[in-house]
Amino acid sequence: MTFVSKTAAGLALLALGACAGSPQVARLDRNDPNVDRGLDAHLLSEMEASLWIDPLGCQHWIIDDGLEGYLTNRLNPDGTPRCDSPDVAAGARVGNTLSLERTTTQ
Repeated sequence: MTFVSKTAAGLALLALGACAGSPQVARLDRNDPNVDRGLDAHLLSEMEASLWIDPLGCQHWIIDDGLEGYLTNRLNPDGTPRCDSPDVAAGARVGNTLSLERTTTQ
């Protein structure tokens, strides 16, 4: 085998190994919609969400882990979108902020 063919074979094996993903991704169920399958794969429930208020005043949960992001509407208890007036200032506290805090059970 020549140097060029050895190098090409090595690069092909390296590329094939990269396609397999990290060991952490392999251990997580690939069909689970609650799993981030990026380079730093982990459960979405372990990520910290922030609130984004769109120009119309509607609130959205947003998670950004760098390469990919997740966005969903923040809903009222009755299932309707949580929307305030569009003149909410950036950084303003809207409503009961205690409902935004995640509680964990021991």
